[in-house]
Amino acid sequence: MSHLSTPVMEPELRNEQKILPPFHIIIENDDYHTMGFVVEVLQKTFAHPEMVAIELMAIAHTTGQAVVWTGAKEIGELKLEQLLTHREKHYLTGADLGPLKARLEPAV
Repeated sequence: MSHLSTPVMEPELRNEQKILPPFHIIIENDDYHTMGFVVEVLQKTFAHPEMVAIELMAIAHTTGQAVVWTGAKEIGELKLEQLLTHREKHYLTGADLGPLKARLEPAV
């Protein structure tokens, strides 16, 4: 009695790299942080020139949010963490106002 085996089809290997979509870091407007603090954080975290940082702050202030950076997810996670380390103290009471409100999301 002969045993016939069914040939096994091996999956075709492809050397294609899957391109991941870019991600945005978005800051949100709030009633706590000063405009100067927002501009300073954008300059320090993303190396935005002063005029770009002022424009992004104004967009967030008038529309409620602004995309301040776009790029790879892993770098975005690091940049968001860096952004969230900046904290402002209230100029009269010295109370900690915490970091800016920001999030990382796919740029779709």
